Amino acid sequence: MTRKITALAALTAVCALTLSGCGGSGSSSTDGTAKTGGTIKLVGTDDIDHLDPTGSSLVSTYTFQRAISRQLISYKSSNDAKEQVKAQPDLAESMPEVSADGLTYTFKLRKDAMWSTDPARAITSEDVANGFKKVCNPLLPAATATYFDVIEGMTEYCAAYDTANPSAENIKNHILNDNVSGITTPDDSTIVFKLKEKASDFIYMVSLDNVSPVAKETLDYEPDGTDYRAHYISSGPYTVDEYKADSHLYLKRNPNWKKDSDPLRAANADRIEFTFGVSADNAIQQVSNGDADGLWSMSVPAAQWSTLKATNGDNMDAFAQGGSYFLWFNTLTGNNGGALKKTEVRQALQYTVDKSAFVQKLGGSELAEPAIGIFGRGVVGFDEKDDPYKTDGNKGDPDKAKDLLSKAGADNLSLKLAYRSDNSTEPSIAQIIQQDMKKAGVNVELVPVPSSDFYANFMTTPDNTTSGKWDIALCGWNPDWVGSAARSVFQPQFTYSGTAQVYNYDNYNNDKANELAKQAIASDDTAAAEQLWGKVNDAVMADPPVLPLYSVKATLIHSSAIKNASIFALSATYDWTNVSVER
Repeated sequence: MTRKITALAALTAVCALTLSGCGGSGSSSTDGTAKTGGTIKLVGTDDIDHLDPTGSSLVSTYTFQRAISRQLISYKSSNDAKEQVKAQPDLAESMPEVSADGLTYTFKLRKDAMWSTDPARAITSEDVANGFKKVCNPLLPAATATYFDVIEGMTEYCAAYDTANPSAENIKNHILNDNVSGITTPDDSTIVFKLKEKASDFIYMVSLDNVSPVAKETLDYEPDGTDYRAHYISSGPYTVDEYKADSHLYLKRNPNWKKDSDPLRAANADRIEFTFGVSADNAIQQVSNGDADGLWSMSVPAAQWSTLKATNGDNMDAFAQGGSYFLWFNTLTGNNGGALKKTEVRQALQYTVDKSAFVQKLGGSELAEPAIGIFGRGVVGFDEKDDPYKTDGNKGDPDKAKDLLSKAGADNLSLKLAYRSDNSTEPSIAQIIQQDMKKAGVNVELVPVPSSDFYANFMTTPDNTTSGKWDIALCGWNPDWVGSAARSVFQPQFTYSGTAQVYNYDNYNNDKANELAKQAIASDDTAAAEQLWGKVNDAVMADPPVLPLYSVKATLIHSSAIKNASIFALSATYDWTNVSVER
C-alpha cells in the first residue's frame, strides 16, 4: 500500500507562520507578462565557496546553485509565507509515493530534464543516485552528509570510500561500480529510497543542493577542483560561461534546458553575472543607482536600511530566515587551563553579554531580536518563553557572570574571539562582546578572519580548534532546508558519533538530546514533535556549547530594472531565475 504526499508535513505549518517577505518587489511588464532576455548583475564582497553542489554549504550558495543545479524536490519562489516553505516537485514529476510504513520513497523523474552536454541527454535516475553517493566522498564531503545515513546501507557505503588514498579516480570507481543497498533505480526515470527508520523530514532533505544529480563526466575531476570548475556540467537552466577566482562568475543559458520541464524556474534573463570583491558600501550604491541589480552574499546593512527605504522602499524586502548567531565555545583547547571544558564556565558566560545592544545595533526590533536557544523563531522547538539564562531586558548580568566564574574556578579568563573581519556588522558586534565581557572580568582578544576563509578554512580546520587559535567564535546558522527544519539545526551542529561534523566545531555531543531528537524525527504527531524538539533545546542549553546572541532578518534590495521579484527561501534572497530585467 502507498500514499502520495500532496502537501506539507504538518510540522511545516508551524514554521510557515513566521517566515515573511515584505516590500514592493517591482512589477511586471505592461502587458502582464514577464519580459525575457537581458543580464542580471549581482555584486558582493566574497567569492563563491564551492561551485560543486556536493560541497555547497552557505545560504548564499543557493543563490547561484538555484540556476545551475536541480534537485528532486525544491520550493517555489514566492512572497507568500506559506508558499515559500511548501515542498514542490522539481526533477521529480510529482511528489513521491511513500509506503504505508513510511520507509520507502519512490520518485518518478521528468523525462525531458536535460544536462548541458553536447550532445544533449536526459538526466537519469542513475545520475540522481550518483549525487547521493558522492555526498560523503573523502575529498569534498558535504556538511549535510550524515543526514543521509537514514538511507539503508548509506553508512556502510560511505565507510567503504578509500580515505587513505583519496583521489578522483577512487571516488569515480566507487560511485560507478558500488551501490547503496537502500537506493535502487528500476529504470532511467525511477529512483527508490529505502530508509532504516521513519524520517518525517526526508522529503526536505532531498531538496538540498548537496544531492543534486551528478553527470558521470565530472567524476574524472577532483571534486570542485580547477578542472571540475572549467568543465562544469549543469542540470539547471543556466551553466557556467566564465569563472575567475576572486573576480567573477558569469552564467549563460543551458541550451538544452526546456521550460516545460521546470515548473520552478522561468529563466527569463539570458545571463546572470556575479562580480566579487566589491565593498559593501559600493555594492549598495551600485544597486541603489541601478548600475547593478542585486547583492551577492550580503544584506543591506542595518545602518542604511531606513535611509534606503526612503528612496528604494518598493525595491526592498526583509525576510525572517529562522536562523541565529551564536558564540561558539571551543572545548577542545587547553587555553586557560581548559576552562571552557567545564559546563559551569560555559553556563556563567551566558550572562556576560547585553543582547539588547546587538538588536539596537542591527536595526532594532524590526530587523533583529535576541536569540535564546539553538532554534530560531519559526523553527519547530523554538519557544520565546523558554530562556534558561534570562536577564532583565536581555541586558545580561555581568556581576552574576563574574560570581559564577569565580565559583567555577575560572577567574581572569582570556579568550580569543574569531569573527569575519570584512562582514558589515560582525566587527562592531565583536567589539560589543569584548566590552561586555570585560565587565565580567573576562579579557577578550579579537581575532579577525577574512569572510572568504572564515567558514571554508579557519573554523573548519580541526587544528585551529585543538591548537587554541580561537576560544570563542561568532558563527551564524540558518536551517539547511525550510519546512520541518529542526533536525537541520540540531544534527549538523550538536551531534557527534565519532565522525566529525563540519560545522560542529568541537565535536559536541549530548546523549539525552540525541534520544529526544530521534523520537521527534519519527513522530507523526505535530504537537508531540514540537514538545520533543523543545526538550532537545533544553538539554543542549543545560550543557551549552554555544551562547545564543541574536537573530536577524535578511535585508534585501534590487534595482528598479528587476520586475516580479520574489524570495527563494533556501537562499534567503531573491530568486534570480524567476525575475525579469527591464532596462
